Amino acid sequence: MVKIRAVSDPSVMEYRPRPVKPKQLSPRAQARLEQDRLFRRKIVNRLTDESKVFRLKLGPDEKALTVRRRLQKVAEEAGKEIAVRQVDDVFYVGLMTPDRRPRRGRRPKSRS
Repeated sequence: MVKIRAVSDPSVMEYRPRPVKPKQLSPRAQARLEQDRLFRRKIVNRLTDESKVFRLKLGPDEKALTVRRRLQKVAEEAGKEIAVRQVDDVFYVGLMTPDRRPRRGRRPKSRS
């Protein structure tokens, strides 16, 4: 049976937001964040001129496309344009130069 009683304090009906706990990152997200920090600290921040090139070897559980995209993302956030070349399971990373720029797509119109 339901019991009904009158309440003398009307403040119980006021909205009180609950304190929100900060969200905990999953272990995969924490690993991804740590890898981004590592790329920024060890590779992107050290790329100061085109003569510096870094070698990055993939682990057995890493996918090449994922690592390449993370490198590009970290470099873009740092305001640098990088060239990434892959040879088997090794990446070579350096600053983008006109010689390193990809030549895919339409050719520019000739100026005549």
